[in-house]
Amino acid sequence: MSLRLILASTSVYRRELLTRLGLPFDSARPETDETPQPGEAPLALAGRLAVAKAAAVAALQPGAWVIGSDQVAEFDGRPIGKPGGRDGALAQLSAMSGREVRFLTGLCLLRHGEAPKTALDITTVRFRELSAQEIARYVDAEQPYDCAGSFKSEGLGIALFEAIESQDPTALIGLPLIATARLLREAGYRLP
Repeated sequence: MSLRLILASTSVYRRELLTRLGLPFDSARPETDETPQPGEAPLALAGRLAVAKAAAVAALQPGAWVIGSDQVAEFDGRPIGKPGGRDGALAQLSAMSGREVRFLTGLCLLRHGEAPKTALDITTVRFRELSAQEIARYVDAEQPYDCAGSFKSEGLGIALFEAIESQDPTALIGLPLIATARLLREAGYRLP
């Protein structure tokens, strides 16, 4: 049985997380359309995209196990994306001040021709009441333009929160390692 492992992502955050498990792996960019389907709920979107990313890479790498993951930030029942720049980050954080945002992380472990092994993680972040000055200082210091929700919880962004509710703190960064380890063990990988 092949235990070659590929992460279907070029995200530096996901690569750093997967490295923690001590398994050798390669990374590949999944060619996947991430457009939500009409009426698709954010939780369904995260799960569908995790499977689609794993399947796109697995089709090109028969025999390898492929990890796909996707995270959707949900605010007021709607998905929110990456801010793209300073103005977008300021606007997102201003809207979320004093409010809750859910981060829905889909996970899939797949080998071509086999049924996908999947998991979903839901993490809720409660933001403190943030002043415009606090938001601007944070955005200028960390420039979280490539992060849905406009913060990096593994960095200075943690200071923006009142609380985080999660079963797995790594999920908020983009790859829930508790579920990843479970799925890898199910596939035959030896982990502690």
